[in-house]
Amino acid sequence: MKKFTLTIATILLCVLVSFSQTSKDKAGKKPAPAKATTVTPVVTPAVTTPVTTQPDLLFEADSHDFGSIPEGTQATFEFKFTNTGKEPLIISNVQASCGCTTPKWSNEPIAPGKTGTITASYNSSGRPGPFTKSITVTSNAISSPKVLTINGVVEAKPVEQPSPVVVPEQPKN
Repeated sequence: MKKFTLTIATILLCVLVSFSQTSKDKAGKKPAPAKATTVTPVVTPAVTTPVTTQPDLLFEADSHDFGSIPEGTQATFEFKFTNTGKEPLIISNVQASCGCTTPKWSNEPIAPGKTGTITASYNSSGRPGPFTKSITVTSNAISSPKVLTINGVVEAKPVEQPSPVVVPEQPKN
């Protein structure tokens, strides 16, 4: 490749020198002789893109905000994804950041171009206030592990106040 580029550059230089010697400028004078120029060939390295057939996960959304939910609610969201690779996608594990979040997923391989889901359920009982939980997806995908998040605010149940007046039973005579 270097010899070819150098040969082309040399030919172009010869053509330019020959052209400048035979042409005249507007006043009829011969132009000044061309200065010798060193031509440095430009070598562009070949760029290779690695070709892989490995599966990959493309999620429609990698986080979900439940907003405000009442305490005691089982908040559930389904994360949908597509296998964008050329081999079956196998999810080996899905781990929640705490015991209050339960993930569910299919143990079956997801074929290329097909979709799957990971369901995350958050148990809000006894957990008033804001929350953010993560779900880590481990698979044979290029982008493994992948972290999904859920968040929201649990509105506390109203506390029942006992009646302020207690009337004792009257004894019967």
